[in-house]
Amino acid sequence: MSTDLSDLYQEVILDHNRRPRNFGELPAANRTARGHNPLCGDKVTLFVQVEGDRVEDIAFQGSGCAISMAAASLMTDALKGMPVDEAQSLFEGFHRLVTSRPGEPVEVPAELGKLAVFAGVRDYPVRVKCATLPWHTFKAALAGGEARPVSTE
Repeated sequence: MSTDLSDLYQEVILDHNRRPRNFGELPAANRTARGHNPLCGDKVTLFVQVEGDRVEDIAFQGSGCAISMAAASLMTDALKGMPVDEAQSLFEGFHRLVTSRPGEPVEVPAELGKLAVFAGVRDYPVRVKCATLPWHTFKAALAGGEARPVSTE
């Protein structure tokens, strides 16, 4: 993938930033967590409804840069209805993708689907925290949330 900055803000990312999916509170949520990226100012609250071993529903609220908001939108789309163990595996695949070494060839797992648009983030280390904030917040929600927000620092 090209490291040109214009590739970072691909149309999918811009679309999900402008019109985030699953944005808002989720009244049926039984797991909630907050996340904050102090470097960029991104803030996200995740609302997760877990039934048995499945993410039945998921939504978010927050504000931040285009990468952070698009990551939350695309993540919630991908996780909705997914078994928890698969969701955790997807987190690992996403995290490997965006934290792999810049300049090295990267293999994008097929299960990432549209999340693959974040492959270029690895070339911008400051943006990695923006892209991973919703995912770390999701992990905290699965673990029962925290009194303090999850931080990227």
